[in-house]
Amino acid sequence: MHSSLPAAVRRDVLDPVACLRLEPALASSGNPSVWLYRYLHDETGWVLSIATHGELRSGQLSLGGFRIAPEHRTSLAGYDNDREAIELAIGMEEKIYWSRLIRVGGPLLRRHPAALVGGKCVLRPTADARVGRPHDRELLDFAIACLRDFEATSGVCLVTGQDLGHGTMSDGATGSLQYMHRRFRGSMLADTSKPTAEGNYRVLRGMLGALGVSLSGALVGLIGCGNIGEHVLGRVLADGAEAVVVEPSAAKREAIATRAGVRALDATEKGAFLSLPLDAIVVNASGGSLDDATIAAIAANERVRVVCGSENLAMPNPEGAEVLRAAGKVYCPTELGGMMGYLTAVEEYLAAADDVPFDVATLFEAAGRLEEAGRSATDEVRETDFRLSFEDAVRKLYGKKR
Repeated sequence: MHSSLPAAVRRDVLDPVACLRLEPALASSGNPSVWLYRYLHDETGWVLSIATHGELRSGQLSLGGFRIAPEHRTSLAGYDNDREAIELAIGMEEKIYWSRLIRVGGPLLRRHPAALVGGKCVLRPTADARVGRPHDRELLDFAIACLRDFEATSGVCLVTGQDLGHGTMSDGATGSLQYMHRRFRGSMLADTSKPTAEGNYRVLRGMLGALGVSLSGALVGLIGCGNIGEHVLGRVLADGAEAVVVEPSAAKREAIATRAGVRALDATEKGAFLSLPLDAIVVNASGGSLDDATIAAIAANERVRVVCGSENLAMPNPEGAEVLRAAGKVYCPTELGGMMGYLTAVEEYLAAADDVPFDVATLFEAAGRLEEAGRSATDEVRETDFRLSFEDAVRKLYGKKR
């Protein structure tokens, strides 16, 4: 295959050494080898960063959502689109690692093990080209050309699923994912949020169960209540829990508040939320929910037993995990709790490759294994009086190290 990039688009490739210089966190990750393809549109300023753990010309499947970086991320001081893609790719590689270790997957993946690696596509648009704005079609056409060029020149196959920034386009009718799916074979359509949330819920239930806490009568705090959080909320309420939600969207808060037994707070009330007698905290916002101040507040809250979720880049400072452990809180990494989204995307991709129907229900069944993992790992943490972290407990129980 040959590249056919538009004349206005430039491609830069960063090898693993350059990526390590850009993101030193790679050195302590499970797989420090990452390639990054950066595409810059000279006329508009659009940037697409594609990070992958795939080896060039390997034919590996690089899994990770196609993210249109939201404004509240791009406006952060020091935001770098390449680093964002690399950090998210590290998280995806973690999800793949945990799913292999625990042996979670849909029937097609179990039947046809594929060479899977973590990756991420992050698109930084201009305000006039976000989905729903006048130049959204041109933005997606730019991205599609870059995705095709990446596959043609790297020899790695992209499989991208649902992520932030998508919705109805400016024509008022076309979904952005549908637009991409029709033009790029690796863009998947399945709603990955519900299987992701189901895995999150299963981990939560297993962890609390190991500590003798039933969801019936428990008070669960949710930070973020979008597509994933809403499914988790519905599941815990059905089990008889009470819930408190922190959600920045006023419209979403209003909708949540109509549900019996739910309090909906805005982001300015997060401090008050963290002082409530919560049994568990579940994070599913768009990044950074477990910052140092939040970690300190959770550690000081004697009632909190469990912290989990499926949020990407939830903990800016990895030392926060040790702070929680020292305080006797069981923390399941969000990379483990969030694995079902990538498993949904790869199952849909393999179904298309095998020309068989894709059944998302099989992923809900697969998520059940995460409840067992959550329960057994929490049991092990408790039995060792927190000498083991949740991750080390999983590795011990499932008998494999990196």
